[in-house]
Amino acid sequence: MKAMVLERLCELEDNQHPLTLTELPKPVPAEQEVLLKVSACGVCHTELDEIEGRTPPPHLPVILGHQVVGRVEAVGSRTQTVQVGDRVGVAWIFSACGVCKYCLAGLENLCADFAATGRDANGGYAEYMTVAENFAHPLPDNFTDEQAAPLLCAGAIGYRSLRLTGLKNGQRLGLTGFGASAHLVLKMARYCFPDSEIYVFARSPAERAFALELGAVWTGHTKQAAPHKLTGIIDTTPAWEPVVEALANLEAGGRLVINAIRKELDRNSLLKLDYPQHLWLEKEIKSVANITRADVREFLALAAEMQLQPTVQIFTLEQANQALLELKMAKIRGAKVLKIS
Repeated sequence: MKAMVLERLCELEDNQHPLTLTELPKPVPAEQEVLLKVSACGVCHTELDEIEGRTPPPHLPVILGHQVVGRVEAVGSRTQTVQVGDRVGVAWIFSACGVCKYCLAGLENLCADFAATGRDANGGYAEYMTVAENFAHPLPDNFTDEQAAPLLCAGAIGYRSLRLTGLKNGQRLGLTGFGASAHLVLKMARYCFPDSEIYVFARSPAERAFALELGAVWTGHTKQAAPHKLTGIIDTTPAWEPVVEALANLEAGGRLVINAIRKELDRNSLLKLDYPQHLWLEKEIKSVANITRADVREFLALAAEMQLQPTVQIFTLEQANQALLELKMAKIRGAKVLKIS
């Protein structure tokens, strides 16, 4: 099979082709696994962090990709719920232990043995992959393969982030950064909270214009003050400065949810944190760590109900490096997806 393989960590400024097109043996499913013929795989900002060494180190060499859509071509001898021919998706959560206190409480995203697709196990930048049947998610019929791919990470993690804000209908929501996840959150929020106004903070004029197209009532630079204080804000940026600016835009008792796997160290921004302005009056900061299987399945049901249509840009498997480089350069309008078969 063909696969785009990450063999070593590097900076994209120094190496614009971090992934190598490689011929590998087709994987064989274990007893409780399924073999997927991959049709599409989303491209995520987290993969830039993996390539450039800002996440827990991947198991090199590794096939990236954690927004995987495919059809089951073979099943292991002890599978029970998935059949050959089923169309399923694989998300960031590849596996968890299933027996720790977090897994038993439905918080498998916090499991110490959490394994990530495309980091701790081979992912979907390939023609085939294997996954445990319990971590393969049935996909609604009303999405094409390319539309379904970004739902598995950008959509599911956005759903968890929106839920963690505790937002109620009529309360104002802010979105800081406007990439693949935020554009889906805006659509979700407008559906779930039709009387809530949505404010978008983004550096790029193109991203701000896109947000207005999708129904934001106001857009501005991350350093601008919103015309009203906001009940909840979701930050999807890799920088610290937008966190500080977002806190200043929260109302009393408001909550900032940080949907990012890491933050770039910026001592100047950290020193600008002012307690009375940014944190007093019972404001909260909550981080989002990974996703659970329940997040994925609940969100897929919601996406089908609301007929969510993500905006996607299509690339071939061989163009994975180009898609990653455009993501690095913030050339973003919706989600980037590899069409593999």
